[in-house]
Parts: sequence; structure tokens; C-alpha cells
Amino acid sequence: MTTALITGASSGLGAEFARQLAAEGHDLVIVARHKDRLDAMARELTYRHGVDVEVLAADLTDALGLGTAVTRAKDPSRPVGILVNNAGHGLLHDFHNTPLPDEVSHLRLHVEAALSLCHAVLPGMLARGEGRIINVASVAAFLPRGTYSAAKAWLVSFSRWANVHYRRSGVKVTALCPGFTRTEFHERMGMETRRYPGWTWLAADRVVRDGLRENLAGRSVSVPSAVYKAVVLASKVLPDRFLGGPARRPRR
Repeated sequence: MTTALITGASSGLGAEFARQLAAEGHDLVIVARHKDRLDAMARELTYRHGVDVEVLAADLTDALGLGTAVTRAKDPSRPVGILVNNAGHGLLHDFHNTPLPDEVSHLRLHVEAALSLCHAVLPGMLARGEGRIINVASVAAFLPRGTYSAAKAWLVSFSRWANVHYRRSGVKVTALCPGFTRTEFHERMGMETRRYPGWTWLAADRVVRDGLRENLAGRSVSVPSAVYKAVVLASKVLPDRFLGGPARRPRR
């Protein structure tokens, strides 16, 4: 077993990645802003699975926080064999109504942090001849839906290239692209979700299980569920005006 570094690990898909990788016997480095939640998770996973769990409280939108995570990721004395770039958040309002600092922070978290951590772990993975990277993107990457879609589209494009470029050297890179998933993501964003039918929602454990399996198989893109695979296919043929979807509304 090896060590997995997971960002955004205090809740949602990040926490589920931590649980499933710990159950497989991997040691963990869990990264998020909320140290108390990370500490609680570390105690639980160590007790349940007997793995070592290192807590790294860091805000990846901040240069100092990202630098701390990058330094840990590239430490040759404690190599990272699995990287899960999961940290992220959504923006509720249209681009022109969102303050520019919020947009820049959003871009840094989804693109700069993932780019920096991939760059940090790849030399060690290539030297060892093996490694796994999962970049948590979204089915929104295939749809014209603002800067969130644009950031996730970057992750998909980068992951596809990196998987082709590095797979022959033993490093597998996958963009995991779920649709609506039952986590705290939309609640934290303040988005109204009651109008979306139950069949559009995925379970976090299923999303993570699919992502880990398809990454291990060497797939560059993983889209959980037939519903969202159909959405991706439709995005290739339907005009953009049909793919934008309804405007996001604040939760009441």
C-alpha cells in the first residue's frame, strides 16, 4: 500500500475518498481548511483501519496554504503514491454579479491548486514508475455553464493529456466527472436543490468507487451513471442554448 494525499477531505467526496482508500489499507494525508473535522476523521480512520493519517490544515486558495500542501506532496522521504485533487466550491450567481476576488479564488482552487499538486507529485511517481492521480471535475465540464464549467473543463483536458503522456511511465491520471451528488457542496453554495428530481442525484460512495476503479483501469475520464453518460453524449450534438440549464437560485 502507499500514501494518498486528498484535498477537500473534510466532507463530501473528499471524505469518502479518505474512507475508501483507508479501507484499502492506504496511509493518508488529508487536506482541508477545517482542522477539527480533519482531526476527527483521522482518529476514526486510524481506529477503524489501522492506517496512518496525517492532518494538513490549509486553505489552498492562499499562497501560503497551497505552498504547505505542495511542500508535503513533493517530500521524497514520505512519497505520495495517490493524489486526489478534490477541493472545490461553486459560485451561485452569474459571472457579472460575482465579485472578481471570488472568481479569482474559485479559479485558483480548481485550477492552480490542482496544477501545482500534480506538478509536485509527478517527478516522484515517474522515478518510481508508478502513481495514480484523480482530478475531481464534473459533468458540467462538458456544458456551457459559467466559470465553474470552464474550470472543470480545464481539469478534464489536462487529465486526458496527462494520462496519455504519462501512462506508459506507470502514472494513471483520471478526471472524475459526476453530476449532482449528495454531499454538502450545494448547501455550502446556498443553492436551491429541491426542484431537481431524485433520479438526478448520485450517492457519494458510488461516485468514489467508480472513480477509483476506472483510474486503476487507466481511463482518462470517468463519468458515473448512465444518466450522466447520456448528458455527455448529448453535449456533443445539441446546440449550446439547450445545454445551459436553468439559472441557479438561492435556497429559501
